[in-house]
Amino acid sequence: MSLFDLKLQEIHNKLHGKQLSVSELVDESYSRIGQVDGKVKAFLTLDEENARAAARKLDEQLGGDESRGLLFGLPAGIKDNIVTEGLTTTCASQFLRNFNPVYDATVVQKLKAAQSVTIGKLNMDEFAMGGSNENSSFHPTYNPWNPEHVPGGSSGGSAAAVAAGEVYFSLGSDTGGSIRQPAAYCGIVGMKPTYGLVSRFGLVAFASSLDQIGPLTKNVEDSAYVLQAIAGHDPQDSTSAKVDIPDYISSLTGDVKGLRIAVPKEYLGEGIDPQVKDAVLTALKVYESMGAIVEEVSMPHSEYAVATYYLLASSEASSNLARFDGVRYGVRAENPANLLDLYHKSRSQGFGPEVKRRIMLGTYALSSGYYDAYYLKAQKVRTLIKQDFDNVFKNYDVIIGPTTPTAAFKIGSQTSDPLTMYLNDILTIPVNLAGVPGISIPCGFADGMPVGLQIVGKPLDESTVLRAAHAYEQATDFHKQRPAL
Repeated sequence: MSLFDLKLQEIHNKLHGKQLSVSELVDESYSRIGQVDGKVKAFLTLDEENARAAARKLDEQLGGDESRGLLFGLPAGIKDNIVTEGLTTTCASQFLRNFNPVYDATVVQKLKAAQSVTIGKLNMDEFAMGGSNENSSFHPTYNPWNPEHVPGGSSGGSAAAVAAGEVYFSLGSDTGGSIRQPAAYCGIVGMKPTYGLVSRFGLVAFASSLDQIGPLTKNVEDSAYVLQAIAGHDPQDSTSAKVDIPDYISSLTGDVKGLRIAVPKEYLGEGIDPQVKDAVLTALKVYESMGAIVEEVSMPHSEYAVATYYLLASSEASSNLARFDGVRYGVRAENPANLLDLYHKSRSQGFGPEVKRRIMLGTYALSSGYYDAYYLKAQKVRTLIKQDFDNVFKNYDVIIGPTTPTAAFKIGSQTSDPLTMYLNDILTIPVNLAGVPGISIPCGFADGMPVGLQIVGKPLDESTVLRAAHAYEQATDFHKQRPAL
């Protein structure tokens, strides 16, 4: 049995009882990486020397009051678009392959304050653009349940590392489902908080009005612990919400009696794999058996979510990625003829095909003569999608449906068809457009691969989302299943 199969509270008790050291936890992490990462390839960079030094320092504090933090001594992985001081942050792009940040992202500072140990940086789709982790410019990551299948994306490395038992938890970023979709594909728990609840300072921007950092964990309780540590207002992030952070752990009561659950008929319609649909319907029966009220609703503008998302996200990406010009940081093309040639060659050599595709789409949508027809119209449809959520939440506590239309697909099966790849996010994208919280938890299997159940809540009501997720988890054992690596 791995130390990482223990619940967080069990690890705490062993640490405080001097039955376990932080160094042993870190040893467990690097030992497991050595055993399985050749198959999974979740990591881009390891920080072994600093991690072991940090573990030794934390071991000296064991037993004292300073070691009582929520995440004390736990090995963590960080998605490689979250900046880490002195530790390479590449966004899985050749453009940033030599970039060493001079500061930590706010979430990294918070994890250090909680005294967790950073093991290394995790693979991803380049600049978080993709849904399979095949767009990394270094190498793909493989699904621990079956290496012939994708782990999902863009936080595929973050999900695979937790599922493979390489780290206790990880952080990812979610722009259109990039935490929840890989969590579903890898059979773990992935949470996208309300937009603004967790600081984006130090997250390399893809689409600033959609991006949000969140935890990937083995169970809902761990997700609550990590969210507790990273949530909160940050004056360095102008979009950070000034709200009081509740005690998420206390919301895990296991009681959902009277909880009103909305099930959008659009989320179980055409294109949903029958095995996925059956797993979700079975999960809803579990909720009903626990006293929850389950009713069908309609969210009519959901069908426009994918088109709206890719116009808005690509437009914001076009603006955000303009800063990568070969002048200030990152890779610079050699022997340019002039300044414009430097821009052209650096961006041509540095960016991969998917990033170029989205920059071109976004630049087109923002250009004179097309702005009103595409970008402005997409913003108006975004408002309608948000109104769908507002209308449902007048009468219901949470919205539940599948996280993804299918289980994880085979590597290479969709790389030649970007539109099909984009449609994998059809159920997660509306949550980002509305800025509300969502979580994916395991609820079954389809052809031997995990299936995710998505629970969506009202803005800043992570407590109810976690309560609903935890209650289902306690009534089932899907979260205890592990891939046989």
